Amino acid sequence: MTGGPEYTIDELARAADSTVRSVRVYHERGVLPPPEVRGRTGYYGAEHLNRVRTISRLLDRGIKLNGIKELLAAFDRGDDLGDLLGVPESDQLPREVGDDQAVVTATDLQQRFAEVPNGFARVVTAGVFEPVDATTYRIADADLASLLDRLELAGVPIAAGLGEVERLKADCDRIARRVVDLVREHAWGAFSNSDRTAADIADFSARVDTLRVVPGHTAPGLLNRLIDRQLAQDVEISAVLNPDS
Repeated sequence: MTGGPEYTIDELARAADSTVRSVRVYHERGVLPPPEVRGRTGYYGAEHLNRVRTISRLLDRGIKLNGIKELLAAFDRGDDLGDLLGVPESDQLPREVGDDQAVVTATDLQQRFAEVPNGFARVVTAGVFEPVDATTYRIADADLASLLDRLELAGVPIAAGLGEVERLKADCDRIARRVVDLVREHAWGAFSNSDRTAADIADFSARVDTLRVVPGHTAPGLLNRLIDRQLAQDVEISAVLNPDS
């Protein structure tokens, strides 16, 4: 393990929103590589964290550990998932299913992210795609999938685009956690000390609704203004975009 964050088994479980017991089961079932042992303590890295998150998401989608083991072993070996899963060539193209959800084969997805380290696992962990079954995936978050496509169209390499998707989602998650903190600090206290009548519940719900939607309403305009400001401060870029200024 070279550089990057390190986790004990307790820290790894917390970071992945999992449990120590689950991590140990993943070891026992052969779906999680062993840690680096120094002294009597095992240390895990970022790849272990991504792997645990991926396993959790796949389990949530109904894929059993035995199937996950086969998939992850194939990723690690660099095997062709189409051969592993018996996906015929006629099924290699995206298909459409109900509600216009685009469906792709696991092989398609692996090939798209073949040049990205742990790309297949990362794009699933990021919540862009989710498994339908062991051979088929669909878009899980249309906004993130569209962002990834638009970044590619703008000439951003797929690895950099996926990294940006991961960072943006992490930034949004931090904002969401701060909103919940505001609810706890400035709305929940008053409600928890009330009689919890219908009027109290309605007042609490109204406060939560306000705190919940304000960031989403404010962020787009603010973000655009800040991007414009940063572009204007880059002398070379600004000279091309605003030649008369």
